[in-house]
Amino acid sequence: MSINNDVDVVRERTAQDTEETAPLLQGAVLSRARGASFASSVFNLMNAIMGSGILGLAYAMASTGIVGFCILLVLVSSLAAYSIHLLLKLCDQTGINSYEDLGGKALQKPGKVLVGIAILIQNIGAMSSYLFILKSELPAAISSLLSADSPGNAWYEDGRLLLIIITLCVVLPLSLLPKIGFLGYTSSLAFLFMLYFAVVVVVKKWSIPCPLPHNITSLSGAFKISNSSDSECSPKLFVISSKSAYAIPTMAFSFLCHTAVLPIYCELDRPTKARMQKVTNIGISLSFLLYFISALFGYLTFYAQVESELLLSYDAYLPRDIMVITVRLAILLSVLLTVPLIHFPARKAAILMLFGGRAFSWLIHIAATLTILCVVLILAIFVPDIRNVFGVVGSTTSSCLLFVFPGIFYLKISRQPLRSFDSVGAALLVVFGVIMGVTSFCVIVITWAKSS
Repeated sequence: MSINNDVDVVRERTAQDTEETAPLLQGAVLSRARGASFASSVFNLMNAIMGSGILGLAYAMASTGIVGFCILLVLVSSLAAYSIHLLLKLCDQTGINSYEDLGGKALQKPGKVLVGIAILIQNIGAMSSYLFILKSELPAAISSLLSADSPGNAWYEDGRLLLIIITLCVVLPLSLLPKIGFLGYTSSLAFLFMLYFAVVVVVKKWSIPCPLPHNITSLSGAFKISNSSDSECSPKLFVISSKSAYAIPTMAFSFLCHTAVLPIYCELDRPTKARMQKVTNIGISLSFLLYFISALFGYLTFYAQVESELLLSYDAYLPRDIMVITVRLAILLSVLLTVPLIHFPARKAAILMLFGGRAFSWLIHIAATLTILCVVLILAIFVPDIRNVFGVVGSTTSSCLLFVFPGIFYLKISRQPLRSFDSVGAALLVVFGVIMGVTSFCVIVITWAKSS
């Protein structure tokens, strides 16, 4: 998610703020007896990749068709791996170990500010998507745990009210901490929750009949068979519509881990570019597999009726299924504990851009925390559909951080000839990112204008 920064990223950027521009393979790295293992680095990278984007990929498949989705998913994941390859080459050449400083090296201060703004917007979008999931899923989770005879219109069925309460009571106190490294202990649980989610999506494919039952009037009653034709149960290989514009931004949102790659590289045992590239390839491949399985079986369960947030699709048909209830609670817990972790680099980027490297101030710290959380909360409350978050953020900041910036930085910093393979690849990466971002954003805006 997505941008799910794990504890290693947080520790690297809090404990070593003054050493971010130190040579990558010197200093702190050489002073340690042993760094993170290969397997641990793969796991950390997957934690940075996996996020709320997994809930929107089934909708992306319904919007593009199975074959179209596969082509786009392979394309985006391959380009993500290639752009990381370019960043790692730049790290070896310059000794810089942070994304922002690479921007400063390539484009001076404007480049560093531009990267900081992109990271801030990206993380705000990621936090908004997580809080949106809480707003949409928490009322259903609470209702599923209570008696079916519970009165309707109860206060706990208001997702917006619950979201405000959760933000004030849980998210805000955790976000105010100057160091939140202890939240990283939940990162392994977050990955297991995502794995469990994929398993449940596969298993429940055979629990919901097709054609999908319509007009269900009782939560515990039998399904009412609809008059739908069997054509609704035929998967589409290719689909082109205005909804297809959301597909690539959602995928870009789901594979964005570039701000976490460099700190993970720093902590890798025996860090070399080839070794870190293997970590990247394995992490992206496993994430690709998990994404593809959950998207495919989610689509084959609901077909064109799949919601932009997959868990919502199960509410009408399996409202009190124990596996759906547990996976919903697992995802909600993972999301809730991830929001403060994502908030940390967003706040750090904002403070650095506005106040530079001045000494720590509780007043600035609290003001920045409250401001960012207010913006995130407003977006989560008033944005009607999670696909809007994926679409806008994915087509703008995600495409920049994933495609455009790595290509531009490589072309500006690298000493390779312009006709070399990587230079040509970097140029194509920039062109693809700009075309994809601009086209998707324009189609999304036009779609909004027509629907309003």
